Amino acid sequence: MNTPPEIEVCSICHGHFIAPCQANCSHWFCGNCIMLVWKHGSTLRPCKCPLCRRPISLLVPSEETLRGRNDTAVSEVLRDVETYNRVFGGQSSGLVQRMQDLPFLLRRLLREMMDPRRTLPLVIRARVYIALILSAIYIISPIDIIPEGFLGVIGLLDDLLIALICFLHVAALYRSVLHLRHGGSGS
Repeated sequence: MNTPPEIEVCSICHGHFIAPCQANCSHWFCGNCIMLVWKHGSTLRPCKCPLCRRPISLLVPSEETLRGRNDTAVSEVLRDVETYNRVFGGQSSGLVQRMQDLPFLLRRLLREMMDPRRTLPLVIRARVYIALILSAIYIISPIDIIPEGFLGVIGLLDDLLIALICFLHVAALYRSVLHLRHGGSGS
């Protein structure tokens, strides 16, 4: 979703969302509220989501927030979010964090690829399609690193590993797009 659910409120201030931002754990917060959580803790580390306690390595402003860029308060929140993303949004800290971010990034990427109003750079779109096609060809083909006929269920592990590597690659590509779009440009 590019906007927070209408029936929900910010879990920090318990009010209606003001300049909403979505964290990599899929939870929504007022931009100012999540920035206060970060500034209240250590500004040298990413803040943790107040709901699920996962480290927030990327904040994505809603479309509504981006449209309100001319408002002084919203503009200040966006500057803070851009700073946060510049410091912490470049990459996930480890494999566990990447695995936790995978559903968020893949859902967002799928929505963006299906939305005719949003465009991904052609290079990124091509790399996503190539990774998916090559992974599908390998998984479908009878050639395997570990033959299924020889080891049975254990032989399926190489197919699952290839699929996981493909999804992690696609998610990393999309994370870099989000990072550049929402805080990595230095503007």
